[in-house]
Amino acid sequence: MFQYLEVLDGIIETMKIVIAGYGLEGISSLRYFRRVFPDAEFVIADQKAVENAPDGVTVRTGESVFAEQLQDADMVVRAPGVPPRLLKTSGKIWSVTNEFFDKCPAPIIGVTGTKGKGTTCSLIAAILRAAGQTVHLVGNIGVPALDALPNITKDDIVVYELSSFQLWDLEKSPTIAVVLMIEPDHLEVHTDFAEYLDAKKNIRRHQSVVDTCLYHPTNKYSKEVAATPFNGLLDEQGHATCEYCGDDALDFAHRYAVPDEDQVYVRDGYFCVQDRRICRTDHLRLPGAHNLENACAAMSAVAELPITVTDEQYAAGLESFTGLPHRLKFVAEKNGVKYYDDSIATTPGSAIAALRAFEAPKVLIVGGYDKGADYDEIATEIAKQTVRAVIIIGANAAKIEQSLRQASVTATTVVLGQTTIVDVVAQASQLSHPGDVVILSPAAASFGMFKNYVDRGEQFVAAVEKLYP
Repeated sequence: MFQYLEVLDGIIETMKIVIAGYGLEGISSLRYFRRVFPDAEFVIADQKAVENAPDGVTVRTGESVFAEQLQDADMVVRAPGVPPRLLKTSGKIWSVTNEFFDKCPAPIIGVTGTKGKGTTCSLIAAILRAAGQTVHLVGNIGVPALDALPNITKDDIVVYELSSFQLWDLEKSPTIAVVLMIEPDHLEVHTDFAEYLDAKKNIRRHQSVVDTCLYHPTNKYSKEVAATPFNGLLDEQGHATCEYCGDDALDFAHRYAVPDEDQVYVRDGYFCVQDRRICRTDHLRLPGAHNLENACAAMSAVAELPITVTDEQYAAGLESFTGLPHRLKFVAEKNGVKYYDDSIATTPGSAIAALRAFEAPKVLIVGGYDKGADYDEIATEIAKQTVRAVIIIGANAAKIEQSLRQASVTATTVVLGQTTIVDVVAQASQLSHPGDVVILSPAAASFGMFKNYVDRGEQFVAAVEKLYP
C-alpha cells in the first residue's frame, strides 16, 4: 500500500480515502487511517444508513454506493463484509486485513475454517499466555485488528481469526496457517462455494517454504487449501522452483489431530505428540470430539513456534479456557434437563458437531435465515442420533422439515417458524425428559427473528433462566 501512497507525496492533502462499510471494523479503520494520514479527505460509504459519523467526514449511502460513488477515490479501504467485486473505483482497493498484515511486526498465527475458528484461536491464546507470552487476539473473536496494531512489538505473537471475508483479497499469508473443517457457507454473499473456497486459499497462497500450514485430518476441503501452490514454491511464471518437492505443497503441510510428524493427537484420554503424553484430555473443559480436534490444532500451532512450552503450561492453558459465549455453552439445568446455547452454529456441520457432543437424548432447536445450505446431512445425522424432538424455527423451516422427511426422521418434529424464543424454550421444556439435553444449534443465520447470533443466544439464555425451577 505505501508504495502507492509514496507516489502521492506532496499532494497528500488532496488524497481521498473511502472507508467502505462502517461497522465495527470500518469504524476502527477510519480511526486508524485518520491517524496515519491526518491531512487526507475521508469518506464513509455504506449501503445502510450511517448515524455515528464523526465531524468532517463525508457520508455516502445507498444500495449502489459501492458501484457508483467511489470513482473519485484514491484508495478504498473495504471492511471484511464488503465483497471486493462490488467496489468500482479507479483508485487502489485495500482492506483492513491487508493493512494489518503489511504493518504487523510480530509473527501471525492465522486460523480459518467454517467452524471452530473462535475456539481454536482462544485456545492458542490461552496456552501462549500460560507460557508467559504476550498475545494479541484479533479478528472476529478479538479486538479490531487495526486497534491492536500500534501496541504490537516484534516479540509478541498475534492470533488472527480469518473468515473468508477477511481472506478474500489478502496479499500476505500468516507465518502459521491453521485450516479447520471447511463446508459450504456464506453462499448468500459469495457467488458460489468455489469462490468461498478460493478465498480460504489465501491463507496458504502467499506463504514461504519456512512457513507452516496445519490442516484438518479428514476434511477434503481443508486438505485442498493446504495443497494450494504457494509463493515459496513458484517463480514469477507460476512454475515450481523447489528441486526437492516439485510443486507438491502438501510436502510443507501437516495434518493435526493424527500421529503425523510432530503434531498433537488424542490417544487413551491424553493429548500426545509422537509417543509422548502431554496432558490428559480432561484438562479441556469443552464438550465434544470436535473440540478435542480444535485443541489438537491449537497445540500443534503453538508447537510450531520457536518457543518452549512445557506440558504443565499446555495443561494450564487448556484448563483456563471455559468456552466462548454462544458456542455450545452450558446455560442451566431445569427439572433435570440441561440446556446448551450453540447460537454461533450457523451451518449444518456445526449443528452436527453439537449433536455428536452428547450421548444423552436430545431436543434440538434448529432453523433461521437460509444461507443456501443443504440440510440433508444434518437430517441424516438426526435420524441416526438419539433425538427426542426437533423444533424448527425461522424462514427456512419448510426446507429443513422436507430434509427431515426425506431422511425418515422419527423424532417428534414441531415447526414453529417465525415465533418468539420464549415460545421455543417453552416447547422444548414440554418435549424434554429428565436426563435430556436441549440444544439451540440453529445451523442457520439469525437474521429475520434476531439482530444476530449474539441476540439469538442471549434471548435463549434469558428464556431458559426464567423456566421453573
